[in-house]
Amino acid sequence: MLIIRNGFLIDPGSEVSGVKDIVIDNGKITTIADPGSDHVADLLNDGRNEVIDASGLIVTAGLVDAHVHFRDPGATYKEDIYTGAEAAKRGGFTTVVMMGNTNPHMDNVDTLKYVLDKGKETGINVYTCGNVTKDMEGKELTDMSKLIEAGAVLFTDDGKPITDAKLMERACEKACKYDKVISLHEEDPAYISDNGINAGVVAKKLGIKGSPRDAEIVMVKRDIEIAERTGAKITVQHISAAESVELIREAKKRGVLVYAEATPHHFTLTEEAVLEHGTLAKMNPPLRLESDRQAIIQGLKDGTIETIATDHAPHSKEEKERQITAAPSGITGLETSLSLGIREIVDKGYMSLLGLLKKMTINPAKIYGLDAGEVKEGGRGDLVIFSKDEMWTFDKSVSKATNTPFLGETLPGKIYYTICGGEIVYKA
Repeated sequence: MLIIRNGFLIDPGSEVSGVKDIVIDNGKITTIADPGSDHVADLLNDGRNEVIDASGLIVTAGLVDAHVHFRDPGATYKEDIYTGAEAAKRGGFTTVVMMGNTNPHMDNVDTLKYVLDKGKETGINVYTCGNVTKDMEGKELTDMSKLIEAGAVLFTDDGKPITDAKLMERACEKACKYDKVISLHEEDPAYISDNGINAGVVAKKLGIKGSPRDAEIVMVKRDIEIAERTGAKITVQHISAAESVELIREAKKRGVLVYAEATPHHFTLTEEAVLEHGTLAKMNPPLRLESDRQAIIQGLKDGTIETIATDHAPHSKEEKERQITAAPSGITGLETSLSLGIREIVDKGYMSLLGLLKKMTINPAKIYGLDAGEVKEGGRGDLVIFSKDEMWTFDKSVSKATNTPFLGETLPGKIYYTICGGEIVYKA
């Protein structure tokens, strides 16, 4: 039995907050009580129970990330399910959803079984997507029913857009039938000369054409129209352009079932970061302008963008040390996500801490039907305990990869404990 004493509880589900004692037994929260209750006092007198004094700290639901790349199977020199889970724990995440650009892809039952079985050994809740198309080639739909039966919680070809509009429409019809969300990487390759860098001033300085904003905008517009016709639920992943935010905002007003996610790097950095950090600031879609960054923040603030996801994308040091056009796109993000949200969103007055936590817990859990994201009696004993204002230095990573421009930064939001199923899986 685990007892957490005197922590300031923020429950993203009920929005209840206050100093509470929390008891977890057999993986479930059995008691949430005001400090000094007789029941908790009796348990505290039993020396067999483990006790955490969370005085002065915030206790909330374990964080949920519905967009991570653990590179397993197929590229485990970059990351594997075990090391990816360690990064998640350090970042306060108890629930993650793996993307499907592995090798083999998440288009078959055997691969889903492999990742889910391995995920059960990590101490956190590891879920997986299923691919929309076979081999992520955008030509033939997968058998969604079999993948759902095997455990797929959403569908995506993340890393590749579905360029065939008719195939996308058929995919939406199938996903609608099964009440599953299709999560979309929205970049039309026909527009892109050099991916990972915004087509603009910085690209010109580097002597490349880059990736223009229209590559995202045209796909977002097309897929909103398809979702509106079919009644399907779609998520626009890692949104990067102000126009995309506005398209989604207007679609929501019409009742279209479109969701959106923002990454910490897109609401923190602009294309200028590429000049300072080089390939560590190269990702798909690319960092864009300050006006885009501000539009993403406003989208988070007004609810147009419901979720924050890291798009944790590990690469080896050798890969990232290649020339800007040859290096792969992507950065890691699980260990710094909460801290960047606090620094860029909460501390700058755009949103309350509760508002930020909802986008990192209950919102993605509800969208994808996951048992996560709230603190309630009878619910899962998945919690993170942290200090909002205490600073910590991200001087090393527990991931296999260090491809992040935030390495070495001192950030707010020190995480003290990550607890999953009533077990302490990370302790500072």
